[in-house]
Amino acid sequence: MPIRLLVLCCGLLAGCAGGSASRDLRPAQETALPTTPAISETAFAVPSGYPAALAAAATATAPPALPEVEGLRLGRHAGIEALLVETPLATAAIALHGGHLLSYVPAGQEDALWLSPSAKPPPDAIRGGTPVVWPYFGRQGQTGEVPAHGFVRTVRWQVLAASRADDGSVAIELAPPDFPELGLQLRMTLRIGQALEQTLATTNTGVRPVAITQALHTYFRVSDVAQVRVRGLDGLSYLDKNDGYAAHAQAGDWTLDDPRDPGRSDYIYTDAPGRYVLDDPGLGRRIALDVAGSRSLVVWNPGATAAARMDDIGQAWRGFLCLEAANAGPDVVALAPGATHRLTQTVRVLAGG
Repeated sequence: MPIRLLVLCCGLLAGCAGGSASRDLRPAQETALPTTPAISETAFAVPSGYPAALAAAATATAPPALPEVEGLRLGRHAGIEALLVETPLATAAIALHGGHLLSYVPAGQEDALWLSPSAKPPPDAIRGGTPVVWPYFGRQGQTGEVPAHGFVRTVRWQVLAASRADDGSVAIELAPPDFPELGLQLRMTLRIGQALEQTLATTNTGVRPVAITQALHTYFRVSDVAQVRVRGLDGLSYLDKNDGYAAHAQAGDWTLDDPRDPGRSDYIYTDAPGRYVLDDPGLGRRIALDVAGSRSLVVWNPGATAAARMDDIGQAWRGFLCLEAANAGPDVVALAPGATHRLTQTVRVLAGG
């Protein structure tokens, strides 16, 4: 399989652990570097500090100190400890466990996100919302006993900074524990307002090139996955996991009743344009998804048979569709020492059309 490299460079992210409400959360400029010789995904070993971070995530801790920002407080959502954001434009909930976005509700709308009614509490991974998959997707390019989808979705994150804009939207910067052996630093920024903007910024802090895959594994709430369609994919090629990652061509909009393999979807769309619309007539809405820093989109729903084997999905499988802003499959991100790559998704909930 050919490897697509996306090489970006800028200065190291400003600041590390700690921070204040006054930190400037605007994205830094990025400069494209010439393409380097092709390299495969980096195979990561389990960091020495990872078992301790897992153990800490399972232990009750004192509530974190938060920046004093209007509309930001600590509470619980669906029984999970979370940062609660309340603005005139939208509300949201972000679990410190996994830096996991649990809910995003634009004013006057229903939740854009699906959270499993039987989601397991921490220290397990949370089913639904937006899990952070990093620094590899699934086990792509990995060897040995590494956990699926990386090292950050089952550890406790911290808040580095928060601020409120003049329009009432709230921005929050978070980070997982640092694992120096990875040679990488991850920072995530969320902006909660009329739109949801979520960015993963990965910096190579080491002295060698590193190649990663990743995803914002978003579960969008739908009325019935069998009745929705995804626009923006017509004519693209996709790799089907259920068919040994064989390549196929998309004809028309995505729907679950694709005659080639109806009733389920585990596709990686390649050379994807970054603009998609989830059309849901049952809820009378469209969800517009704009992605930057990515050339792939994962579309996933397990279908009835596979969902029956998942105790945190089961009969609830019809209620969601995952559209995952990703670098996956041939879309591998190569980072030179000191380089930073940003994967950003912007979500807008619109009236049905």
